Amino acid sequence: MLQISCGRILIATMNFSGKYQLQSQENFETFMKAIGLPDNLIEKGKDITGVTEIVQNGKHFKLTITTGSKVIQNEFTLGEECELETMTGKKIKTVVKMEGENKLVTTLKDITFTIELNGDIITHTMTLGDIAFKRISKRI
Repeated sequence: MLQISCGRILIATMNFSGKYQLQSQENFETFMKAIGLPDNLIEKGKDITGVTEIVQNGKHFKLTITTGSKVIQNEFTLGEECELETMTGKKIKTVVKMEGENKLVTTLKDITFTIELNGDIITHTMTLGDIAFKRISKRI
C-alpha cells in the first residue's frame, strides 16, 4: 500500500496481528531430516497441527508458535538485532527485515525464514539449500 501525504511518500505495511491455524505443510519430513531432527521426533511432529499468534505494534513483533505441547515465543523489532529461538531450541542472533509490505525475512545460520501474509493466509517458509519447508495457516 502506497500513501502520499503532504508531498511525502509513506509506505504502509500490512498488519500481521492475529491467530493462525495450520492448514497444510509441504516437505516437513525432508526438511526436518536435513536439519538433523531425530526420526522419532519427526514421526511425532508430522501430524501435529499448530497455532501461530502474532502481535504487531508498529515495527515490533511478538510471535507465539504452539505445536502440540511445544511453545516457542520470539520477539523482535524490524531492522534491529535480536535473539530468536529455533525449532530445535537453539537461540541465534539475527536481524528480521521487511520485504515489500507483507513479508518478513531473516536468516538463522544456513536457514532462511520468511513469513508472508496474503489476506487471511500466512505462509511460513524455511529454506535450507534447495529444500523448502512450507507451513500454510489461516486466520482464526
